[in-house]
Amino acid sequence: MNEARSNHWDALSDWSDRHFKWLLVAPAVLLILALSVYPLLFSLWVLVVNYDFTVPGHAFVGLRNFTRVLADPVARWSIWVTVLLSTINVVIEFLLGLALALAMVRSFRGRGIIMSLLIIPLFISPVIVGQAWALLLQRPFGPTNFILSHILGREVTIGWLTEAPWNFIALILADVWQWTPFMFVILLAGLTAIPPNLYEAAELDGVGGWRAFWWITLPQLAPMILLALTFRILDAIRLFDTIYIMTGGGPGTNTYSSSFYLYTLGFTQFHLSEATAGAWIFLILTAFLITFLVRRLLKAEPV
Repeated sequence: MNEARSNHWDALSDWSDRHFKWLLVAPAVLLILALSVYPLLFSLWVLVVNYDFTVPGHAFVGLRNFTRVLADPVARWSIWVTVLLSTINVVIEFLLGLALALAMVRSFRGRGIIMSLLIIPLFISPVIVGQAWALLLQRPFGPTNFILSHILGREVTIGWLTEAPWNFIALILADVWQWTPFMFVILLAGLTAIPPNLYEAAELDGVGGWRAFWWITLPQLAPMILLALTFRILDAIRLFDTIYIMTGGGPGTNTYSSSFYLYTLGFTQFHLSEATAGAWIFLILTAFLITFLVRRLLKAEPV
């Protein structure tokens, strides 16, 4: 009996030695299957049934969930809001980040302290950022209207979080404050990698200032610019946290982004099948955008 048990353990040891590399990756594979593959496959089933907490059963409905989302004016408005906010936020963040990078590329006293202060917003949770800006802008207790009243010499009663277009401006302020340092860090890294001899040769040829920036800095910085824009755009289109904290999507559905619309549809109204269909539509649109940006990124080369 002992000999049989010994043979059994020897066989098990030989098997584990032969399959050792697969045993190492098995936990990661199981985790991916549990957290990614299964929810993806489950969502495909949810797409074609009426998975609604307010309706008993899961009747087959085919593509009706897609048609309902596409016919929903709130869904179309949320896409427009997503595009608008993402475009404005990324453009402003890029311009400010580039200006800061150009200002900080040269060494000067106190540069390290200033750079440390500039990148602090990157380490703050978007929820905390949204709450902080909501406290600053809310009426009547926020200090923003009080300060503007003193500066302008008249009473200012702007509803930053409840009135259009001020609610959009409030969301843009919060997002730009937090993510401009991201652009700044990437563009500064790109600027420091440009060979100084290019500027020295340009100076000898009498080229300086704006012309040097246009013909040397921008072409050399182009891959880093595209990299920064790609990462930032892909993150900006998922805007949810600050909207949830600052405006709650309001007034009405005025500040619904695509992410907030899907959250409301699925977890507030409990129309999970329609929310899943909307998520797949959003995923497909995002995939086209990613493909376009990555192709441009792979083609970008410094001149």
